[in-house]
Amino acid sequence: MPPLGVLLRLYLPIAAGVLVGVGLGQILAQIPKSGSHPHTLHQRVPLALGKFLFWVGIPISIVGFIRHADLSGPIYLAPLVAWLAMLLGLGCSRLWIRAQGKHWPRPTQGSFALAAMLGNTGYIGYPVILLLPQLGISVFGWALFYDALGTLLGSYGLGAILASEFSDRSQVRAHPVWRRRLLEVLQNPIILAFGLGLGLKGVPLPAQLDQALYAIAWLVVMLALVLMGLRIQQLTSWRHLSKAGVAIAIKMLVLPLAVGLGLTVVGVHGAPRMVMILQAGMPSAFANLVLAEAYDLDRDLSVTCVGLSSIGLLITLPLWLWGFAL
Repeated sequence: MPPLGVLLRLYLPIAAGVLVGVGLGQILAQIPKSGSHPHTLHQRVPLALGKFLFWVGIPISIVGFIRHADLSGPIYLAPLVAWLAMLLGLGCSRLWIRAQGKHWPRPTQGSFALAAMLGNTGYIGYPVILLLPQLGISVFGWALFYDALGTLLGSYGLGAILASEFSDRSQVRAHPVWRRRLLEVLQNPIILAFGLGLGLKGVPLPAQLDQALYAIAWLVVMLALVLMGLRIQQLTSWRHLSKAGVAIAIKMLVLPLAVGLGLTVVGVHGAPRMVMILQAGMPSAFANLVLAEAYDLDRDLSVTCVGLSSIGLLITLPLWLWGFAL
């Protein structure tokens, strides 16, 4: 198993950020709703923080981190591996449903497939890669390429297409909106920041500005963990544990194992291999909740998968750090 010091260095900041979010959520839940606003602070604060991180925080952090990341080597493999992992997750989910020999409602099939293939490679994947002492900023580029050109495009491209196909709403299936969502992802601030960061990587900036960007980037990492805690605290549905357990097993056990063995066979070793294994084994993405709401899929199953897999990450991380030790 990984040395205790390595796990503590990883788990302590993650646990601290998430617990701050859970505690803040508990406090906000006690504050009554204002008569002039339809939502409570318990609902408004995570939404506002999520919007800030999406539009401002994460893009700034990407620009800040990418200036310090090593983008040499076959980094193009990262999005290729991400897409292969997503397709494997989709294939495994379909095989499992067929093997059950029972009729699953279409919305449940959709949520199950999305949970098995899409991972939280941004809000959680970035902090995990950056906080691990054997990885860190030097290989952040691999995590970034995996997320921006893999998971992000997969979530609102392939994921939206699947969600529209499994939706029970006839108007969605007759007039699918996935094309609009795929166009929107190309205008996503994270994608734009990705391009800006690549363009600015070789441009010299004043030392103080460069240091400020780097400091803000780390602050955003911690805010992302706080947001994770806020959202976990809001999860109230734990139905469909058996279905969720299978989807999570595919996502957090089958996919990273397949990625690790596949990369080893083709001769990819070291830190890049570990980054892609960990990204492949990230918990189910919050994008699943967005897609479930937008396309009227099985919300309870999506919520259960997100909550259960977020907790399961504490168990699976040491497994991959030990099984594919650098």
